[in-house]
Amino acid sequence: MKWPGMGDPYKRKKTIKFLIMTAIIGISVAAISTVAQTVLNPNDPLKVCINDKITPYKIKVTLDLIVDGEKADIPANIGISENCKKTMYTLTDDGTIYAEWEEEFPFEIGHFLWMWDFPLRDMDQSKSSVSVNGQISERFINQPLRDGDHFIAEFTSKAYDESKDTDFLPEK
Repeated sequence: MKWPGMGDPYKRKKTIKFLIMTAIIGISVAAISTVAQTVLNPNDPLKVCINDKITPYKIKVTLDLIVDGEKADIPANIGISENCKKTMYTLTDDGTIYAEWEEEFPFEIGHFLWMWDFPLRDMDQSKSSVSVNGQISERFINQPLRDGDHFIAEFTSKAYDESKDTDFLPEK
């Protein structure tokens, strides 16, 4: 199959030149955007490492995560890599989340899910909820963290088939 613009040598040269210029422009825009964001937000608590910072503001909360009716594990060392410790992290797999920063900051449970790369887009948010200390939060994942709070986040994935819970057929 001949691709459009690739039959005639003159058109081929023009098409390849156009594609190269488009790639250069795209890569340049992405690089400039990344540099601009790091220059404009050098102290964004959600993006920086705290290894070399003094962080007197510290809070600790617990999270129980339930996905599709089953308790999900929250792994240890979320937010901690070999040479970077983020402002929100876990040390163990018991659901304890630590947050610390140079001054008081309105951390939210959604910030932790974002740092963890939790697949929130795969969840049906109309069937999901977040409870804080036994009360359902109207703010869902935007619920602020307070020291000592206990969160229960229940998510239902978009692909979850609820009929299997009431189905009388044997499992496959």
